[in-house]
Amino acid sequence: MTNPNEIVPGVIFYAYLSTRRKEKVTFLNHNTLVFLVSGQFTLETSGQKISMRRGEMLLVGKNQLAQITKTPLPDEDYETVVISLQEDLLRKIALEEQIEIKQKYTGPANIPIPQNDFLHGYFQSIIPYVRNPAERISADMGILKVNEGIKLLLHTMPELRTFLFDFSEPYKIDLEKFMLSNFHFNIPVERFARLTGRSLAGFKRDFQKTFGMAPRHWLQEKRLTEARHLIEKKNKKPSAIYLDLGFESLSHFSHSFKKKFGKAPTEIWVSEAL
Repeated sequence: MTNPNEIVPGVIFYAYLSTRRKEKVTFLNHNTLVFLVSGQFTLETSGQKISMRRGEMLLVGKNQLAQITKTPLPDEDYETVVISLQEDLLRKIALEEQIEIKQKYTGPANIPIPQNDFLHGYFQSIIPYVRNPAERISADMGILKVNEGIKLLLHTMPELRTFLFDFSEPYKIDLEKFMLSNFHFNIPVERFARLTGRSLAGFKRDFQKTFGMAPRHWLQEKRLTEARHLIEKKNKKPSAIYLDLGFESLSHFSHSFKKKFGKAPTEIWVSEAL
């Protein structure tokens, strides 16, 4: 398994997967264009769930938390090409093309790209490099390929200008709504602060006002309460849910659960299953 193999470091990636793998969490720093060569790709955020198959494309927005599932299909390995549309390159293109976006993008964070001969041909031109890593693309050639991909996107869907060239900082969003939707992601408090448009100090201050406790304490309590709900009411097996709730190991989850509720999660699950 190779996941991912960098063709141009930080810009073009190639992932190959022969067995199912479910990533706990991915923080998407940059806008990203994904082309699925084969297999199945599923992206799930707090607001969207999108699956795609062979030959399909997806434009993924920046500054998101997402869970990604990469799955091979019968007689079909998982393969994908990922283009990172980094902001410095997008700014350069905006200057060259005299693109000025005055309003903030407010549409969906992730956009399926319709089938298109130009974009399909574009990705086909990259695949020989990713399948022959000895023939590496030079950095300059890689930047040209990314530039080409952006311009083909705009040719295909001109309305993506606002999506691609929105350089505004994340605005200060509803803290309670955001945390209740994203508490299960296992990321540092600093990331949560950034995603809500706050400094770390501002985030902690607003969090205390909203929830009456510190972020780390609330996250632990919320995850454990949700775990008990899933075990008791949904008959979920503890080993099947701990990763999805932001715990790094089953032992840590079990210890924390027993400390809070007085019983190990497996004890509650067994009693509910009987």
